[in-house]
Amino acid sequence: MSGDADDIWRALAAFVIDNRDSWRRAVVEATGLPFSRIRILRRLRRGPMTVKELAAAATLDAPATTVAVTDLQQRGLVVRAPDPANRRCKTVSLTAAGEEVLRRIDEVDDPAPEAFAALDGADLAALRRVLAKLASPPE
Repeated sequence: MSGDADDIWRALAAFVIDNRDSWRRAVVEATGLPFSRIRILRRLRRGPMTVKELAAAATLDAPATTVAVTDLQQRGLVVRAPDPANRRCKTVSLTAAGEEVLRRIDEVDDPAPEAFAALDGADLAALRRVLAKLASPPE
């Protein structure tokens, strides 16, 4: 990857991180869950995962992920089941209650930061095109 791409990625990540604090607080308040639990629930939206896969996806270590999954299971938000491909492993998946928590998270207002007011329609359209390209699977 080029140095320019790395620089842009770091700047974009910093911008998002610096502008999501109020949303994170609102999500924690709406759900009553620590944000580490919310990150796990959001990763499980993609489908069932092993604890090891969840740890990697949520950037947590395995012991912290196990504790978080146990907490979420006790709250009725996830279930563990034997992995059909490897009976020694367990997969974690959302319950209906877990999906409901994700719906509540999706309803939390998340307006664009004030900095977006500096962008005109052409800038926003260009940004939308770039983001669509980034979200597309590589060919």
